[in-house]
Amino acid sequence: MLEHGSNNRADRGRARAQAARDGYRSTLSSHDHSGPTAAEPEKSFRKRRTTPAAIVRARDEAPLRAELFSVTQLQRHAQTLAGWHEASAAPVSDRLLPRLNDNEAVLADAYVLLTEAVKRGRQITPAAEWFVDNYHLIEEQIRTARRHLPRGYLEELPYLTNGVPGTPRVYTIAIELISHAHGHVDLDALRAFVAAYQSTVPLRVGELWAIPIMLRLALIENLRRVIDGVSAGRRDREAARARAKRLLEVGANDPSRVVLVLAEMIEEDPTLTNAFVAELASRIQGQGAAMVFPLAWLEQRLSDEGQTLDQVFQLASQRQAADQVSIGNSIGSLRFLGATDWRHFVEHTSVVEGALRQDAAYPSMDFTTRDRYRHVVEHIAKASPLTELAVAQAAIALSRETPGDPRTGHVGYFLIDEGRRRLEVRAKSRRSGARLLHALATRFRLPIYVGAIVAISAAIAVPLAMHAAPLLGPAGTVAWTILVFLCASQVATAIVHWAATLMVPPRVLPRLDFSDGIPDAHRTLVAVPTMLTSRSGIDELASALEVRFLANRDPNLAFALVTDFRDAPEETLAEDVALLEHAVAVIDALRATYPSSPGGGFFLLHRARRWNPGEGVWMGWERKRGKLEDLNHALRGKAGKFDRVVGPIEELAGVKYVIALDSDTELPRDAARALAGTLGHPLNRPVFDRARGRVTKGYAILQPRVGITLLSANAS
Repeated sequence: MLEHGSNNRADRGRARAQAARDGYRSTLSSHDHSGPTAAEPEKSFRKRRTTPAAIVRARDEAPLRAELFSVTQLQRHAQTLAGWHEASAAPVSDRLLPRLNDNEAVLADAYVLLTEAVKRGRQITPAAEWFVDNYHLIEEQIRTARRHLPRGYLEELPYLTNGVPGTPRVYTIAIELISHAHGHVDLDALRAFVAAYQSTVPLRVGELWAIPIMLRLALIENLRRVIDGVSAGRRDREAARARAKRLLEVGANDPSRVVLVLAEMIEEDPTLTNAFVAELASRIQGQGAAMVFPLAWLEQRLSDEGQTLDQVFQLASQRQAADQVSIGNSIGSLRFLGATDWRHFVEHTSVVEGALRQDAAYPSMDFTTRDRYRHVVEHIAKASPLTELAVAQAAIALSRETPGDPRTGHVGYFLIDEGRRRLEVRAKSRRSGARLLHALATRFRLPIYVGAIVAISAAIAVPLAMHAAPLLGPAGTVAWTILVFLCASQVATAIVHWAATLMVPPRVLPRLDFSDGIPDAHRTLVAVPTMLTSRSGIDELASALEVRFLANRDPNLAFALVTDFRDAPEETLAEDVALLEHAVAVIDALRATYPSSPGGGFFLLHRARRWNPGEGVWMGWERKRGKLEDLNHALRGKAGKFDRVVGPIEELAGVKYVIALDSDTELPRDAARALAGTLGHPLNRPVFDRARGRVTKGYAILQPRVGITLLSANAS
């Protein structure tokens, strides 16, 4: 019974080995034997592609394949890594960019090798097919990694003191994740891995932004290692194929000389890699009695190393399968990296973000504003002994010291406004020379501005005056100097303004995020001050108003035409009534076409002419400025200055912001929400100083950038 069981196991083992051989042979094409018949092209190919320097350097580097972990195991591993890592901010020599260049050269060389094999009619492995078919994607990802990885950015990242020299901490994290996921990266596993790491050691904001870059580098590194093995296997199979061809040719013509050919091969002492052995054995097995000696020698060599031919076939098939999985996972992960919005990842994993969200207004701001706050925390922490998390917590603590003030009670006041210096002092942050100069220029901006203009004007005028002094006399020289100085001041002003645009870059105002709709507390009215001149003109006004509405639909956004008649020698003209009724009709039609909730919809507010003794005509009071002033009165419940109102004017009582547009000014998609969100930010809300009679902080009026289209330019 035992002997019978042993025989059954042996039979099953032989069957599995035969299946492995069949699986390996299935990768060989039926036309693989129809390549060049001369041996010289084979030798030439091997000589040309065998030992490029880049491949020799990477030959012994194994693919990034550690034990495959589940998400729970990844989390435990991340915590272990965080406890073991020791980071330092000291600048070290960079190795990532040179390694990226080296990887690019290796991958390019492998691509040439494999495409040449395909052109020659060779059957390549599935992993090689994946690589060749997606090489364009790999090239693109290499360019992306190089573009997003400037040397200055690398110098700001923490480096490990107990890791590979010249390796940022975040790159080591990426390598570990790639290794234990076998090249497969998904968002849930990545978030869990990073969150587990930060439960022990928080990462900097800059490191979180670097994660997608480092994952790209790690995946490209893994591709390089796998493809290097694939290329080496390709060269080994080509070498085995050439030797098998030689043996088969001699065996067919003169079997007695096979021993001599075998002796030559033994003298050459080829390295018996799995790919070489599998290829050679698959070609000479079953090819007649002349191949018994080469096959016996091969089996003896393997036996000396503790292997069998069946094991080699199985290992070769397993290697091909593993390479295919690694290549497929890595390429799929590269696609994932390019398709992912990393802004949400950074916010969901940042400990600084979690601290700043304790501020009441912070979560309601748009991404650009939140990101600006986080970058300020990052910059302050670089010059401070505190961590980024501690700086963010200090800003929150300062904002809670004055909870009643909407400005100083907001964390942004201590990050991007006047309170930043207080935060820097509390964080013991050292101010750089550039920051000191900026603070000095901000404090004395008027003297610096005027002094620069005077200095440049004097530098131009004084040499000219001195040159003319001998010819003009004292009085003439003084007059000439004043004249030249005035002319030079125009040039100096232009130079100072140009220099100011270079030295003081524009800053985007902080903004609340109203992308999901304008809240009730921030209801907004789009007002178009204009004149009723003709029926066709009224139709154009209504059409433009409809376009603005369709691009900015919101239940708390209203649209109104604020109109006058054109100037006239009399209070009323014969066509006035018809024009006004037509305007009323088009607004009523818009209201019927687009029924809106209270607070939105279309309105018409029309004023009659008034006598202007200064100009001697009947006209709308103060024209455009007057219409906007009367509109403000109407929004405050005093609509008596409008003679005709279409729409329930009482619904406009809660309007907080007015967007005033010229009749030919467009309102791009969702621009109204962006403008309302900007005015609604705590730091932009106007603060009126009653003693001085003006707004001293924030903004009562915003004038966004206005572009000129071809149509508006031609109309003007």
